[in-house]
Amino acid sequence: MTEIFKKHWSEYKYSKNMLQDALIKHVMDLMPYRMSDEGEVLEIIMNIKESDEQSWINAWSNMAANLQNRAHKFEKAGKLISAGSSYLRASTYWRVSLMYFGDWQDPRMQEFSQRSKDCYDRALELNGYPGEAIRIPYENTYLPGHFYRSPYAKNKKTPLLIVIPGRDTWADDTIWVTDAAIKRGIHALTFDGPGQGMALRLQDLKFRPDFENVLGPVIDFAQKQEEVDSKQIGAMGMSFGGFLVARGAAFDDRLKFIISDPGNMNWGGMIAGRLEKALKMPAMIRPNMIDFVLKDYEWKHGATDKTIINELQKFDNTKIVPNIKTKTLVLDGSAEVTYGAAKKFYDALTCPKDYLLFDENSTAQQHTQMGGYATGTEYIMNWIEDNF
Repeated sequence: MTEIFKKHWSEYKYSKNMLQDALIKHVMDLMPYRMSDEGEVLEIIMNIKESDEQSWINAWSNMAANLQNRAHKFEKAGKLISAGSSYLRASTYWRVSLMYFGDWQDPRMQEFSQRSKDCYDRALELNGYPGEAIRIPYENTYLPGHFYRSPYAKNKKTPLLIVIPGRDTWADDTIWVTDAAIKRGIHALTFDGPGQGMALRLQDLKFRPDFENVLGPVIDFAQKQEEVDSKQIGAMGMSFGGFLVARGAAFDDRLKFIISDPGNMNWGGMIAGRLEKALKMPAMIRPNMIDFVLKDYEWKHGATDKTIINELQKFDNTKIVPNIKTKTLVLDGSAEVTYGAAKKFYDALTCPKDYLLFDENSTAQQHTQMGGYATGTEYIMNWIEDNF
């Protein structure tokens, strides 16, 4: 394809801290879904110190608290649409305040998680958005999530898309996918699994490598919904979720298709290799960003400095990829942080498969189409419509 521009937006950085930069770009791209507003986000950015966890949580939560208070006043005054709008953005900022904050014993971890949930659910109600909170039975507890019924569904039994979030963002952040699905007459279901979002912070559930034992109960739940065509259920995993969904499909053939965004065959080995280098650095001289990432992985996987490498090495799909029989769409981006891994995964698949690369001309070339959600949904949903 002929190059349109010589410089590309993915080179622009809001922060030298890679994770903070990615999260900011993610929040900026939630604006079309009314989950953030430019002035608010830029105001927050101006008050964040690079790689500083306290300034991060304070800046985002201050804005969230301001919006939640405003929403309360609007609601009391009977201005329900305005209240719902403020609640929705407050929910986003409460969540994001915890995405670069690793003190899991801090009481704000649970408090802000609950506030995010409460604001989001209240916004759905006041805005009349077709979504409701759900609890998916899982072992001796549950997985929190949302079920979105498409108002455009043409039949009593309609296809369903299950959306699996990644390691850093939460189920509620996948709105760009679920909203696109319901507009096309497809129901959608999202959830926080072990190690993710609410399930981690409110229930202390940690990541597990045998994701088939997580995805299985979710499919069970989905098939029991009276509006869902049980033979027309697909699943899309984003970021780390793209690795997990492939693991689940290798042991469960009930899905019509899966989407791995981006594909990765040995996610754990790749991350373990990076963290091994970090562990060799004395803690006193370890850069803040690297130290945060190391501790964040240990928290979410229930590990320590001594066990984290061994734990991550369990997240390797190399041997079970040939077991995947479900049709698979593998997504990739020319600016992916793991560029090359998706194509390697695609080549190893023996099932019906498609590969989609977002290049610089698409403006969706970054990790999980971040910053290019509009473009991403157009191509992804076209494929989904063709495969349901």
